[in-house]
Amino acid sequence: MIGERLHRARKASGLSLRDLGSVIGISHTAVNKYEKDQLMPSSGQLIELSKALGVRAEYFLRPISVEIKGIEYRKRSNAPKALLSKITADVYDQAERWEELLQLYPHKPVPDFELPDSLPEKINTDADIEKISEQMRHAWELGLNPVPDLIDTLESRGALVILSAVDAAQKFDGLAGEMGSKPVIVVSENWCGDRQRFTLAHELGHLVLKGRFPQAMDEEKACNLFAGAFLLPKPAVLDVFGEHRNALDMNELHMLKEEYGLSMSGIIFRAFQCGVISEGIRKNLIIKFSKMGWRKKEPGSPYPAEKTWLFDRLVYRALAEDYIGESKAAELFGMSLRNFRKESRLELTGAGTYQ
Repeated sequence: MIGERLHRARKASGLSLRDLGSVIGISHTAVNKYEKDQLMPSSGQLIELSKALGVRAEYFLRPISVEIKGIEYRKRSNAPKALLSKITADVYDQAERWEELLQLYPHKPVPDFELPDSLPEKINTDADIEKISEQMRHAWELGLNPVPDLIDTLESRGALVILSAVDAAQKFDGLAGEMGSKPVIVVSENWCGDRQRFTLAHELGHLVLKGRFPQAMDEEKACNLFAGAFLLPKPAVLDVFGEHRNALDMNELHMLKEEYGLSMSGIIFRAFQCGVISEGIRKNLIIKFSKMGWRKKEPGSPYPAEKTWLFDRLVYRALAEDYIGESKAAELFGMSLRNFRKESRLELTGAGTYQ
């Protein structure tokens, strides 16, 4: 167990066996034996390893181990393997802490992820995907209004959403897998909110449409269609734009982006998919976006990034219910007890200090 965790942490740090051995004053052969569980590091060496790798010493001794099956990366072609190793290590670390937290509860604090029984067995057309996205919204009681917090929506339905801080270069488009019966979706916390939301909706599309595709249909394009339709349903598109338009204003697009959390480019494509604008108008708008440099950074303020609150809330709930003490809470958060106490102290206006 220690060997696997050491290997994962070393990969995440980008250090070679020789580099890590040099930092803590042992041979690379010894580090290799530690990773293969052929040799056990002393308690002092574990402390030195934790300092060198930027993890708590408890990380190596954590009793919970998880397996994430069916991992699929959505990545850029130039994403280096070292980056993917760092992301994977971060995901496993967070997933293990999640599993340990869930096992503290006598009853499940979050539901199992389930799809509606009413979904069709097969899809054949884009219209079928549009219909399924509306069925999902209806089953989840979302109506046709904007979804203000997509992470919260997914987590409340049993999906595990992990935000990774690793992807600073933005060469990674998302990751999906399964931890037991729970789907795992990973996005970067460094992305703007509209990119996070589209990736989350895209991965939801894979979960919903899996096994329903005809052989000739492109799965990635189908999931992109599902994502756009889930974030901005066709009836809403027709309501805000009308059934036919000869032009779209940039301010109009930006306001809809703020309302629905879908990029301006994505909204243009939805208008085209729903028959509101022609292919020619869509192309002209995309050419304008390219000339203005808006394909990389759209005009106006970026859409705010989303956060995940469920893990934090369940840690504090477990603390309040006396399932854990402050030391375990700090460990689950991956911080020192001192920092946990400092960060968890609230100044409540008119109500004194929460201890």
